[in-house]
Amino acid sequence: METGSPHDTGTADAQGTPTPDAGAEPAWRALPPGLLTMRRLLLVVWLGLLTLATALVPGLLAGPAWGAFAVVPLALLLWGWVMLERNWRSWRYAERADDLLISRGVLWHEETVVPYGRMQLVEVTSGPVERHFGLASVQLHTAAAATDATIPGLDPAEAERLRDRLTELGEARSAGL
Repeated sequence: METGSPHDTGTADAQGTPTPDAGAEPAWRALPPGLLTMRRLLLVVWLGLLTLATALVPGLLAGPAWGAFAVVPLALLLWGWVMLERNWRSWRYAERADDLLISRGVLWHEETVVPYGRMQLVEVTSGPVERHFGLASVQLHTAAAATDATIPGLDPAEAERLRDRLTELGEARSAGL
């Protein structure tokens, strides 16, 4: 699900990779739906087990009426189901000529701007659950810890492409400092 494409604006560099124009509106890219699926599955597993335990333990020890306390984690599960989608929809990123933008957040909207010349390390990580769902995360490290940023739940090929591009741009921009 993309809200824009790098091919919409800008020109291409020597390798044919699109480079956005400096004054153009950034081409925002959304996170893939696999991240939402993974997070919802984890929510169902953990809160589902908690709901079951909350229903069975008091129900068996103190009587069936006490099993009604299972409504609390069940309500949290339903609320979390909706909130996960809202959070997933809020994440997006855009590559601009001089920096990378990362936008996220529903109640507290946060937009991070990471200049290519300030990047020190770009990592692609993928834990066992992420690998099962075919996802990877890109983590950006800069000299200032406050500007370290992560883009979660990307397709591994896109994560590697982004890592390679950001590393290339970071080396080119830092050489001019």
